[in-house]
Amino acid sequence: MHELPLRTLPFRAQVDVPLRCKGVALEAPLRLDLVVAEQVIIEVKAVSTLERVHAAQVLTDLRLTGLPVGLLINFNVPSLRQGIERISNTRPNSASSAPLR
Repeated sequence: MHELPLRTLPFRAQVDVPLRCKGVALEAPLRLDLVVAEQVIIEVKAVSTLERVHAAQVLTDLRLTGLPVGLLINFNVPSLRQGIERISNTRPNSASSAPLR
């Protein structure tokens, strides 16, 4: 988060996304780690190994919000480049997307 303003990139941290199921608002909203330029979701991890479930979480977040791309970043690696995975939303205009607030 320190680097983003230095590069003049707008971002929001800990973004709550309201979720509804069959017309009922769920009590626990979806919470995104970072949203950069209202286009990219960044999910931050510090785990020994990124698992498929981590990528599935980002893909679900992308589909629920309708955003096009996400970055899954694991800080528990010798070189940060090894810990970055880009995930694309193949359905960015999904009817189930929720507005970000």
